[in-house]
Amino acid sequence: MLDRNTLLAVDLGLRTGLALYGADGKLRLYRSQHYGTRSQLRRGVGGLLHSFRPAHVVLEGGGDLALLWAKVAEKAGARVRIVQAHEWRASLLLPRERRSGEQAKEAADGLARRVIAWSGAPRPTSLRHDAAEAILVGLWGVLEVGWLSALPPALRP
Repeated sequence: MLDRNTLLAVDLGLRTGLALYGADGKLRLYRSQHYGTRSQLRRGVGGLLHSFRPAHVVLEGGGDLALLWAKVAEKAGARVRIVQAHEWRASLLLPRERRSGEQAKEAADGLARRVIAWSGAPRPTSLRHDAAEAILVGLWGVLEVGWLSALPPALRP
């Protein structure tokens, strides 16, 4: 059964960033998951979706990995949205923070740490960029589905 009150955000890749949000718009958990090969990833997607059972899945990226995730998530009954980095970055980062990919990743790290603190989630010992980006994809997602009407003051630029 789906948890109608959760949204899973995924930064696609063999090193996959994951972030799970509740309907209150707060981050519940986040992590980075490394798959050595595409076939390992293909086998792992179903298990991840089965364990989280999200009602919404937001995927950042494209190609065959996005299609794989989307197919499995839709089969499980989740609503799927595929977004590109420039879309969510335009909503969450200032123009000066988006001038280069390196600047955007640095800004994303800082904002992701603020999301973690605001949500009361465990603080990271280290935060990989794929997990940080999944956190922000998820934040964008909860705004899109209406679980947050606007960015909370603590998360505004």
